[in-house]
Amino acid sequence: MRRMWVGASVLALGLSGCTGVGSFRPNPNDEDPLYGAIPVVRAPSQTRCAGHGKSSVRAHCDDALYLATEYTRRLSVGDEVCLEGGYGEEPGSACKARAAVIDTSPNQVKLEVRGAKPDSRWFNVEMRHAWYEEGALVDLYLAERGY
Repeated sequence: MRRMWVGASVLALGLSGCTGVGSFRPNPNDEDPLYGAIPVVRAPSQTRCAGHGKSSVRAHCDDALYLATEYTRRLSVGDEVCLEGGYGEEPGSACKARAAVIDTSPNQVKLEVRGAKPDSRWFNVEMRHAWYEEGALVDLYLAERGY
């Protein structure tokens, strides 16, 4: 009887040690295990619309700037976005690179590239994290629309 209790105790201790693996996993919010600190993509110092001066394109660019800003500010954790081939729209078949919002902070969105087609510039960075300032994502929106 005593041997049975000792065996059960050893087994319980052994199993409880196996479940402690979680503390050895890196926290994805602290750093990227492959490259160290998570990069921050900064917004350009000047918007693309400012480069158009007072031309007729400026009004359309300002409208696109407003739409992009609203879209980017409404992103929340769990949303999927298209990083190439349609930022600002639902990721569809034209989307070359999809990402998911995994965290947010004031003026920043943390994205994880989840899927990229072979002809995408994001193909070699799948599952990597990066913080994007809202202005950087707005600039992406404007660049895809030719401003």
